Amino acid sequence: MNIQANPSPNFLKAHNARHLWHPMGDPKVSEADPPLIVARGEGVYVYDADGKKYLDCVAALWNVNVGHNRPELQRAMIEQIDQLAYYASFMGTTNPPAIALSALLMEMLVPENMARVLFSSGGSDANETAFKLARQYWKIEGQPERTKIIALKNGYHGVHFGGMSATGTGPHRRTYEPLVPGFFHVESPYLYRNPWTDDHEELGRICAAELDRAIQFQGPDTVAAFIAEPIQGAGGVIVPPENYWPLVRQVCDKHGVLLIADEVVTGFGRTGAMFGSRGWGVKPDIMSLAKGINSGYVPLGATVVNERVASAWQKPHPLAGIFHGYTYTGHPLACAVALANLRIVQEEDLPANAAKVGDYFQQRLRELADRQPLIGDVRGRGLMLAIELVKDRKTREPFAPTDPIGKKLVEGARARGMIMRFTSGKIIISPPLIFTKAHVDEAIGILSETLAAAASEATAA
Repeated sequence: MNIQANPSPNFLKAHNARHLWHPMGDPKVSEADPPLIVARGEGVYVYDADGKKYLDCVAALWNVNVGHNRPELQRAMIEQIDQLAYYASFMGTTNPPAIALSALLMEMLVPENMARVLFSSGGSDANETAFKLARQYWKIEGQPERTKIIALKNGYHGVHFGGMSATGTGPHRRTYEPLVPGFFHVESPYLYRNPWTDDHEELGRICAAELDRAIQFQGPDTVAAFIAEPIQGAGGVIVPPENYWPLVRQVCDKHGVLLIADEVVTGFGRTGAMFGSRGWGVKPDIMSLAKGINSGYVPLGATVVNERVASAWQKPHPLAGIFHGYTYTGHPLACAVALANLRIVQEEDLPANAAKVGDYFQQRLRELADRQPLIGDVRGRGLMLAIELVKDRKTREPFAPTDPIGKKLVEGARARGMIMRFTSGKIIISPPLIFTKAHVDEAIGILSETLAAAASEATAA
């Protein structure tokens, strides 16, 4: 068979899901209902193999922040390929884009006092690196028993065994258990669904106190770090109360525990601040970065550590060598694209646009909720939004995981020209950060029609 680089739509449809397993899904389901073939992108839109146009309300996977097919990023790729497509960062070698990107990141992270970065290939890698560096830090500091990691329920930290062990959602864990020992979980500050209160400030205090008690129960001298997303993403866009992150910082400082901010989704503007933790006025000790670092054009992750953590590696210690890294750590092409991408993020002030357009999006969603009984809660920050659906608003009864409503909503939106995500009873909206109010209006129109059709069908059933 002579397979071309750009095969015909008929070829693609004939082979779709026949040979390729897709992430986060049952292969039997993909084979029976093949995935959408996204063949081209332009700005905030993508096109399928037949040329049908869709409004991309997920930015592929939270990450195409500057939009699809940006000529600036294409030029950066071409210029770098003309110089050097790839060389390893092992064996005492490096490359110009990796050096330049490390300098730019440290410049962008001055408010957090970050000092060093270790590159990787994505968010799962970045978190795995964070866990390993946290444990190594305490060994160098003469406290080798500090190995435990505390995380949040509903949190998501990647697909490696360390990331899965920190993740606080059931399906990601159970499928691959037993997981790595030494990972523990506390309740997340989930305002819409928690056993305590509807008061924001009180919930922040309760959840921070639970972390405090968990550290004390484990023994502070055995806890290496606490990890959390500034806003939980895959767990349902759970936005914590304003006081939560400052209180968490206080708890970690009280016990000498490192604070890891998983900024894989929230980094580089999605929440309306350049970094999610910065939006809460908090300085982490370690930050995991990926996705928006180069808008997904080439796989790239990064783990950054602050001055306090980095200083440990200046000490003479037999375990001070960083015996960790990936084949594509500091990949020159990925780093070159990141430099061009972050220039756009800064020059076009995409965090400010995310804040402005995100506020408008929430306003329109709340207006939609007023007339749509399926909507139990609307929440978010910047262009990181969720619509939580319920069977009954008064009781907040959720839809069962097996309920077909999610599939119907996703298919209904696609039929009307929009891609959105549905997970665990929630519509997740995370479009490119170049979204405008006109794009929001377009999305609201499609959502309104899609939800109305689903509500009508649910009532009829």
